[in-house]
Amino acid sequence: MIERLLEITIKDYWIEEATESMQVTWHLFEKKDYSYSLFFAHLAIEKILKAIYVSRKNEHVPYIHNLQRLAEFSNIQLNDEQRDALIKITTFNLESRYPDEKRSFRKKCTEEFTKKEIEETEELFKWLKSILQ
Repeated sequence: MIERLLEITIKDYWIEEATESMQVTWHLFEKKDYSYSLFFAHLAIEKILKAIYVSRKNEHVPYIHNLQRLAEFSNIQLNDEQRDALIKITTFNLESRYPDEKRSFRKKCTEEFTKKEIEETEELFKWLKSILQ
């Protein structure tokens, strides 16, 4: 009984964190902080995947940020498009956190590019969240 209560609490924690990260994604986009908005989009997906992991495994999540691996560990059946999306979104984490000398990722993050990527990420986020229903 206590283990189940703990699972619910941890799952709810990750869902709340994921939802908040998605809100911050849009807030940063509105402020024209495009590369960091994509970083937070990655965090939103990572956290919702961790909610699914906790829900399914009833154990603490692994300390990883690779979204495809988190999905695999959570036994989520992905199609090729979803798998590719997770791989791409993982790069937002790496390129925002560790920019190259030319800051090429930040230059790539125009308003149009970033909005498109966030909208696609949000669709994936909604699908992942629906798994928890």
